[in-house]
Formats: sequence, C-alpha cells, structure tokens
Amino acid sequence: MSTAPETAACAALVEKGDPDRFLATMASPPAARPALFTLYAANLEIARAPWVTKDPIIAQMRLQFWRDTVADPANPPAHEVAGPLARLIARESLPQALFDTMITARARDIDPDPFPDTAALWTYLENTAGSLMALALRALGAEADNPARDWGAAQGLAAYFLAAPALQAMGRQPLPDPAPPALAALARGGLTRLFRARATRRQIAPPARPALLAAWRAGPLLKQAARNPECVTSGSLGQSEFARRATLIRAALLGP
Repeated sequence: MSTAPETAACAALVEKGDPDRFLATMASPPAARPALFTLYAANLEIARAPWVTKDPIIAQMRLQFWRDTVADPANPPAHEVAGPLARLIARESLPQALFDTMITARARDIDPDPFPDTAALWTYLENTAGSLMALALRALGAEADNPARDWGAAQGLAAYFLAAPALQAMGRQPLPDPAPPALAALARGGLTRLFRARATRRQIAPPARPALLAAWRAGPLLKQAARNPECVTSGSLGQSEFARRATLIRAALLGP
C-alpha cells in the first residue's frame, strides 16, 4: 500500500486540480483512497503535459516521461507522482496498454485543430477518461474495461462540456459542432452510455465500485445539457454547491 506521505501528496494535487474526483475519492472507503489518489494525480500530470508549454516538442517530451514511467515500473523515478504510480502499477499489475492509450490520446491536445467529427471526440473521451476508469477499477480489483469505457466517456463528456468555455477563451474550438441541436444530441449520447454502464454495475465486485463514483455528476450535467444545450457554450452549465454535494451523497449511498 502507498505510504501516507505519498498518498497525502497525491491527494493535495487532486484536491487542487480535480476537485470532483477529490470529493469522490474522499467519499470512498479509506482502503480505496491511496490507489485512486495516485491514479487521479497521475492523470492530472499527464493531462497537463500538452498545456504547460507552447513548444510541441517539449510537450511530447513530457508525455514521453510518463510513457517511460509506466513501461518500467520496477525502477520508479524520484517524482512525487510518478514514483507512487510506478509502485502501484507493479503492485497491482496494471496494464501498460491502458496507460499508453491514455497518454497517446492526450497528445491530441497538442494539436490546436478541432476534432473533425463527433466520432473523433468520443474516441478521445474513451481513451482518456475511459482508460482512467478502467485503470481505477483494476487498481481496486475488478476487470471491466468495456463498461469502464462507457462510464468514463460519459463522465469525460460532462467534464469536457464544463471546460468548453475556457478552451474557447484560449482560442480552441473544443466541440466538433457547437450548434445547440448537435450539443443536445451529444449529451443524449453520453446519457445512453451512462445508462448502459449502470446496467452492469452489479457485475463489478463491491470493493471496486468506489471507482465509479468519479462519474457522480455525469447524469445531472448531461441531462441539463440535453435540455438546454446553450448552457454548454455560455458557461452556465453546472449545479449549486448544495445539489453537487447531494448528488455525491446519493451516489455514495446508492451507487452512481
């Protein structure tokens, strides 16, 4: 198991950079938290790599660092996240292929060109958030890669909708088609994936189900976007703090 200082360092990064996953992890049993905080902190670092520099070569070098880390977990680097990640990979025999898929997908963020179509966006979401969900489930003892792709892609779409205005402000066009009918259809597609994933929840061993809490906001946010797609581009998509926390409590008690 990860040492307390390692877990605390990863948790601090997640609390600051990914508050939804931080709260989801804090709502999980204590035994699940070290693995989840480690994976979510690594995801943050990988996701940031294309954005911390305007030089695409340096961005690729940062991503290569993570490829090297997951390829050789027996020799963990002296890094507050990569070290614990390497030890988690070795301990739980997490598959390199899932990490490689996630890292390669993040390289897409180096390219300022928009996604050519909705299918390309779904592939990106499956390979990023979907791969992360699959790794979280495996780290807690379950193999459910196909449902994880649906869970993760739905959660990833909700998070992507929330980030869309900031990405637009940076000069990016994150959405293949920002027209309201297209956004509503995209949100409905996310809900379809979420409902399909929920139907498999009982097939996942109870000790691994806390990994699913990362998707706690996906349903309410995607329903809001399906009803009022203009809220995605206007930046008004979201929940009150009371509703946000109530959604998490319900998911923790009844399942996401």
